Parts: sequence; C-alpha cells; structure tokens
Amino acid sequence: MRGSKIVSTTAKSVAIAVAASFANTGSVVQAQESQGATSVLLEEIVVTARKREESIMDVPISVSAYSADQLEVLKVRDIQSLSVGLPNVAFDDIGTTRGVANFSIRGLGINSSIPSIDPTVGTFIDGVYMGTNAGVVFDVFDLESIEVLRGPQGTLFGRNVTGGAVLLKSKAPSEEFEGKIKASVEGGGEDLNKYFMGSVGGPVSETLAAKVSFYTNQDDGYFLNRFNNEAFGEQDTVSIRPMVVWTPNDRLSVTAIYDYFDSDGDGPAAQNHRNGLGITNSATDFDRDSFDFSVDNTGFLSTRSDFLRSTVEYELENGTITNVFGYREVDQTGNIDVDATPLDLFNSLTALDIEQVSNELRYAGELNDRTQLTAGLYYFKNELNYNENRRLLGLLAPPGVFALNQDGGGEYEVTTLGVFASIDYSLTDLTTLNIGLRYTDEEKNANIASLIRNVNAPCSVVDGTCPFDFNDEESWSNLSPKIGFTHTLGDASLVYGSWSRGFRSGGYNLRNTAIDTVNFGPGPFDEETVENLEFGYKTTFSNGGRLTAAVFYNQIDDMQREINLADPISGVVQVIRNTADATISGIEVDTLYPLTDNLLLNASIGYIDPEYDEVRFDLNGDGTINGADLALDLPRAAELTYTIGLTLDTEVGSWGTATSRISYAYRDESAYTDNNLGFINEQGILDLGVDFKSNDGKWEFGLYGKNLGDEVKHGGDTQLPSLLGPIPLGGTFSPLAKGRIYGAEFTYNF
Repeated sequence: MRGSKIVSTTAKSVAIAVAASFANTGSVVQAQESQGATSVLLEEIVVTARKREESIMDVPISVSAYSADQLEVLKVRDIQSLSVGLPNVAFDDIGTTRGVANFSIRGLGINSSIPSIDPTVGTFIDGVYMGTNAGVVFDVFDLESIEVLRGPQGTLFGRNVTGGAVLLKSKAPSEEFEGKIKASVEGGGEDLNKYFMGSVGGPVSETLAAKVSFYTNQDDGYFLNRFNNEAFGEQDTVSIRPMVVWTPNDRLSVTAIYDYFDSDGDGPAAQNHRNGLGITNSATDFDRDSFDFSVDNTGFLSTRSDFLRSTVEYELENGTITNVFGYREVDQTGNIDVDATPLDLFNSLTALDIEQVSNELRYAGELNDRTQLTAGLYYFKNELNYNENRRLLGLLAPPGVFALNQDGGGEYEVTTLGVFASIDYSLTDLTTLNIGLRYTDEEKNANIASLIRNVNAPCSVVDGTCPFDFNDEESWSNLSPKIGFTHTLGDASLVYGSWSRGFRSGGYNLRNTAIDTVNFGPGPFDEETVENLEFGYKTTFSNGGRLTAAVFYNQIDDMQREINLADPISGVVQVIRNTADATISGIEVDTLYPLTDNLLLNASIGYIDPEYDEVRFDLNGDGTINGADLALDLPRAAELTYTIGLTLDTEVGSWGTATSRISYAYRDESAYTDNNLGFINEQGILDLGVDFKSNDGKWEFGLYGKNLGDEVKHGGDTQLPSLLGPIPLGGTFSPLAKGRIYGAEFTYNF
C-alpha cells in the first residue's frame, strides 16, 4: 500500500532537501531575512483570549496561538494537524462520523458522536460558538489566526469550556488588492489526495472591502479495504467563503462572512481488532498497530452547511462596542459499518439537522486610568433533530433485509441567556487584579424515541414518523466566577495566578438504546463543574525567544461521562451519567528559542496527574462500586505530551530562500472507555519538510512528510459484544486515522 514510486521519490526528495538545508547552517539569511520562517515564527502574536486585543506574552492565560503566516509555515490545514504538538492538548476526530470533534485539554474530554452531548472544549469561529461537535474537524483555510486557550474559560465564553476553548478567525481583505492560489497533492496511501484553494480580494471603494476564498479537496482514498482490495476513504469537499468589510467612518466597522460547505465521502475506515477482554472476531483479527481492516459496507457521510456571521464594532472615546451575530444550518446523513467486519451484522444510518442562532453584545474599554472593563449580554438557541436507524443481523435474513431493526433519536432544543463582566484594576504600576463573573440561565427540551422501543417498526425522527416515549424539559442556572492577578517582572516577564470555575451543561441522551430506562435511560443528567487554580510565568528573551509555563490544579465535580457498554441486543449501549468527582493537576512549558540568526528551536512539554476522588457509578461493570473503580484511568487523559522541532532558513543563491523544518511530537497512551478496556495508542509523530520561496514573495514550492513513522491512531476503541443475538461478533469498532503522508505544494501570490 505504501510502496509506489511517486511516494518513494517524494520521500527521498524531502529527506535530501531537509538534510542539505540543515547541513548548510553557515549560509545565514540576510537580504531575505524578512521572508524567513524563523522570523515569522518569532513575530509577536496578538490574541483575543480576553475579548480584546493583547500580546500573547501579556495575557494572563495559558494560551498557544498562531498567526496566518505562522500557519502557512507550519502547514496547518485543519485543527487536527495540531493534535499531537501542543502540551496537554489532543484535537481528535472521533472517526465514527467524520468531522465530529472529541477534543481534550488537560485531561478533560469526551467520547461521543451523540449530537446532544456538549463538549468540554468549546470551538468559536469568528466569535460564534459551535453549538454541536458535528462538522468541527473539517479542513480550515484562509485563517487569520488560531488560539488555543487552556483551562476553564467560563467567565467570558460561557458554558462547555471547562477544558478550554479554540478560537478561529477568518482572514479579512487587506488594504490593497491581493490574491493567492495554492495547489497540493499528497500520497502515502492507496490513492492520491488533491487540494486546490485560493482567495482574492481588496478594496472596492474607500469604505468597502471584499474578499472571496475557495477550497476544494478530492481524496481518492488513503486506505485499502481488504474486503475487496479497493481504495477506501474517498472524499470530495467544496467550501466557499465570501466576506465584506464596510467602514463608513473611523468609528464604525461592519464585517459579514458567509461559509458554504459541501462534503461527500465514504464512511469510517473501521478496524476490528482484539478487544480489552481478549476477544476477537475470527474474520478480522487484525493487529491494532496496523492499518488493516475489512468491511462489507463502505458507508457514506454527506454534510451540507450554511454559516453566516457578522461583527459590528463601534469605537467610543475610551472603548469599543461589539456585536457578534451567528446563524448556522447543518444537514448531515451517514451510514456506518459498526461491526467493522466483512459480515452483515451491524450498520447504523444517521440523519442530523441543526439550526442555531446566537448574538453577543459587549463593551470593552477603559473606565479610568486604572480600570479596564469587558461586559456583555449573550443569547444562544440551538435546535436539532437526530435520527438513527440500526440495522442488525443481516446474516439471518435475505440479502438487503435485516432480522432486527431499531429506530429512534430525538428532537432537542437549547436556549441560553448569559450576562458577564470582567474588570482589570491596576493596584500598582506592576500588579493588576482581575475579577470576573458570568451568570448563565439555560433551558433544554427533549423529545426522545428510544431505539429499543421501536423494534422492526422503521421510522424517522427527521421525517416526523417516530413515536416519542420520553418527553422532558429541564433548566439550569450557573455562576462562573474568576479572580486573578498579574505581576510584571521588569520589561519582559510576568507572573500570574487565578482561581476560576466553569461548568458543562446538563442534558439528555438522544441515542437511547437501553432497556433499563430507570438506571440507563435518556436523562436528564446534571451539569459538571470544574474549579481551576493556576499559576503561570511568561518571559521574552533578549534575542526574541520566549518561554511560557503554567502549573494548575483542577477539581471536577459530578463528572459527566458517556459510558460505552457492549450489548448483545443493540450492539452498543451508551449511557450518560454524572459518574464521579476527580482531580487533575499538571504542568506545561512551551518555548521558542533562536539558536542562531536563522535556526529556531521550538519545544514544549506537558504532564498531568489525573485521578478519581469519588466514584458513583459502576465503571468497570463488576456489580459493585469500590476501589477497583477508583483505580481506573480517566479517559482521554494522556499523562505526558511533548514536542521538539527545528526550523532553518537558508539562501538559495540569488533566487530566494529555503525553509527546512523537522519536528517530533509525542503523546502518551490513554484510556478510551471508562472501564479502560478500550484505549488510544501512544503517538510519536515525526514531520519534516522544506519550502522554497522566491525573493519577490510570489512563488513558493514545498515538499513535506507527515507522520513519517507511520504511527497508527484510532479515533475510538469501542468494545463490541461477544455475541450479537446468536451470531459471534467480538473485537472492536476502531476508526483509523491516516498514517504516513508525503506531499508537494505550490503557491502563487499575486
């Protein structure tokens, strides 16, 4: 699968180019220094982590951020590209349904493709919160910046940011007309993966600027399906983003952005390997450290979305009034081979309709020489219809027919109101006190059709033909306070400390498959709260390098977990409950340091110590709650993460510059299921590449390799039952992520 001449030639070219560049460390970039990647990576980054613009080295939050130019240097094409490179951060796509974010920061994450399950890490695009995890981990393009905020951010960002927040900002049109086109091709698997993207825009008049960005991706299939020995993983994606910016005067600015997204592709490349009980499926006893899999159902995923947002900013004498509005519609259908075998045993067909609207009105400015205020009002409403059809035991019925059908899902409505304020008060010229508070009131309504109650009676929630057996509504109100300080040490360093509380919403399980609805029913489950104590240090070196470090202690109460249970009737039962209290403490250090004028070192390390304090659910399923449950590992809480890399700029005669980069990132093995039978492999990811850029900045050509060690990663490791009805099943449902990738990229700026 990985032996083609194209791939081999590309790999050798990348390796030779990088080796030659690093060997030529004596050729220091001088005339082209402004174009060098090392200087780009050392540029000061402006972040909006506190909803106002600040230098990343001045903001008292543990945050990693990348500007547009830095994203270009690092070849970040999607959020998942950063998955194994940031300390204590994992940006994983669960793989069950492509594009569903199961992000984890500092050991706080989820394992779910159920659309009613709220995240621990919130994703915000141009200030608009993404109300569900669906459709978050698709490719991103033409971004101004990405910011990753660690720790609870509830005071300014609200609910469902107990682990942290990810902020993505689209790139606005510039003051001069400009454009860019970029094309790339990737190999390493069965067939090629091709990208083509670009943007064009600039001033239309003295008060109006406009821009259009476009993106296409045609993936012909990375994997090999051993069922038919054909390429698997085809995907076609098109995205278009027009943007207009109107500035009628010096005080008022109006930005409107529309995203159209259309993607069609195969279902997950699901591997069935030996499960945590040592049980395998005889037809698919694959090595979990391989990319081997065999499924008879290719499946599919079709996603359409429309996303409109606008930002209005009005400058006052001592501050800015900002209004951020967002409207998003998503229509998604899919088909998944859950048994992950060449046998017709367990297929899941899903449909999801989402409609969300939100609005935030806020003020940020100076009340006097010592006091800065950020305050606002927030409204959010999300309505979704989710349908799931389980088609089971096809082996016991004629072709195209299933012996057991289960149909259900639910209607879900969330309405949230919030009011918040954050004040920075300068106690002295060196010390600032920060106090913040947010009040949130939330209501959720659920109408649920339990799958186990609709057996061999096909219906559709989306089409309005499923009978609901569960109807309920619940409301929650919550305070998210924060108190902290910042103390400046000289001109280039600071220390900070804070205590804060965040919460993750309670709710309902739209995928109810349990017969026992009293103990395992659809809810409601209660909210989860996290209290965070954190101290940090930031410094900038005289040569432009920088270092940030933080230590933290999280107390999680009423931990909200989705427990995956193998089931002989429904295949898998997912139960959401407040299972435990836990503590997670840890440390993270991140640095950029220029070793020479043209050689830059980047390194980071993160370590967490997660443990249960009290357990209130039988996590390991042995019939009792005792010390064995307390001794289990928390899911998606990898203890050790680290990264080390080098970036080198060299001259290429009088033509331009070459930038070579190499990095190695590591992430520990982590539990996937709460009973620890399923787990996620440890990751050791080696990336390298070289880019050639002309002096005039118009032409750029690059060669790169990702995951050169061909590390195997699964989005999940769901344990399957030994028997599904009377048929042996066993093993796991474990969607595969891509392995080794080689690529070439061409860019032209005009």
